[in-house]
Amino acid sequence: MRNTRVIARLDVKGPNLIKGIHLEGLRVLGDPQVFSQDYFQQGIDEIIYMDAVASLYGRNSLTDIVEKTSKNIFIPITVGGGIRSVDDAWGLFRSGADKVALNTAAIANPDLITQIAKRFGNQAVVISIEAKAKADGSWEAYVDNGREKTGVDVVEWAKKVEALGAGEILLTSIDKEGTQKGFDLDLVRSVSKLVSIPVIASGGMGSLEDFDACVTDASADAVAVAHMLHYKKLSVADIKSYAMSKDIPVRPISELAS
Repeated sequence: MRNTRVIARLDVKGPNLIKGIHLEGLRVLGDPQVFSQDYFQQGIDEIIYMDAVASLYGRNSLTDIVEKTSKNIFIPITVGGGIRSVDDAWGLFRSGADKVALNTAAIANPDLITQIAKRFGNQAVVISIEAKAKADGSWEAYVDNGREKTGVDVVEWAKKVEALGAGEILLTSIDKEGTQKGFDLDLVRSVSKLVSIPVIASGGMGSLEDFDACVTDASADAVAVAHMLHYKKLSVADIKSYAMSKDIPVRPISELAS
């Protein structure tokens, strides 16, 4: 059985780490590089950087941050926001990213998924799906950092991106994001059971029990944590120790952990 990854998600606007609720009402928290270095020292498995305003401006502004981060931490780094071409992806890989996350551009041009996967490998392509619940119990995919609805069904889109060559899905519940009220387990379960590629659950973690439910009940392959880490309500060691107590396989805290 594969280890369940504990991933730190850092949403960035300009030079600042930010955090909001439902992807809105953003609050500045500080220098994202300082946070990512701290999480690396704690034993986090991966870092996800998301440029929160990239789609508005049609470009990703994280190149400098990624370059500096990759010199000091030695775990996979995923970067998302404003990636509209193979060249955009290549620029981020050159700066030190291991994976790129696509959302807005992938829905507008699904062939981009295949193009990037063929050039850099399926493992380098993460599809970010921002999901919002509908009255009928289904979920609609949103773009532009949760600002714009698409009419695309989340579950159908997840199956399609796997077929197009995506290696992983970052699944964010807009309804749960930033609330600390737990993950949308039905959403995570619905996608996880229909795709064979890893699913990273994002949005809503407020307790260690939420982590357990997301992995054990909803079959998430990884959990992206933001608020609970950024505000030091939990440490990476807290999460991993709890996981091991529940027989959830995780990578042990490294010797670098503090």
